[in-house]
Amino acid sequence: MTAHRQQDAAWRRLHDAATQPYRQAGRFAWHFARGKLGRDPVFRGLIEQGLIAPGQRRVLDIGCGQGLFASLLASMSEMQASLHWPPAWSATPAQAHYTGVELMPRDIERATRAVGHLQPTPAFVCADMCSATLPASDLVVILDVLHYVHLQAQEGVLARVRHALLQGAAERDHATPARLLLRVGDAASRRGYRISQWVDRTVTRVRGHRVPPTWGRPLADWTALLERLGFVVRSLPMSQGTPFANVLLVADLK
Repeated sequence: MTAHRQQDAAWRRLHDAATQPYRQAGRFAWHFARGKLGRDPVFRGLIEQGLIAPGQRRVLDIGCGQGLFASLLASMSEMQASLHWPPAWSATPAQAHYTGVELMPRDIERATRAVGHLQPTPAFVCADMCSATLPASDLVVILDVLHYVHLQAQEGVLARVRHALLQGAAERDHATPARLLLRVGDAASRRGYRISQWVDRTVTRVRGHRVPPTWGRPLADWTALLERLGFVVRSLPMSQGTPFANVLLVADLK
């Protein structure tokens, strides 16, 4: 089996394992998990590009939805323990201590029902990301949610994320980067950005939530903001196979 086919097979196995718990949370939770993990390139991209280091054990997921990333982390750990992890993929944490912050009570309920049994037990917090207490962290993940708050509030959230990563420094191996993974839409790419906003609003309605206003920025502005807050930033396209203008910002503390 070629390396590419081996990785495809591993991803199918990982996809099945990470979405299986959502069967017990109802049809919507199950189908949403299957579709989101199967169609959104960011999850496989994080793994294939080695963006989650083994020492990043304290994971904070802001805008966690129904906790799909918690399930993915646990499934990655199990796959590595069972020696089914492809050699081309970098190792990820053996046991991640996960905290998910989510504004929508329905999503917290689905997350708890589906993956609340995982070990270590994930913490799901129903709170506004602008005011929630953020625990000491090694890795913070914010995927497609920061645009829901106005520009000043975005900077406030990111400053508090920086503080959470700094708090974790005493217990973190110096070789392990304190990292923020932030996916945003590039407002400078007008057509792709408009399409992504339309899809985002549609999915929000389908999930049973009201559609709030959004505040976007061009990629250069996102990068400048993070650098001003003390991060070293690199950007990766993260909308492969879609018409969107999504970019993943990999931001490590200096």
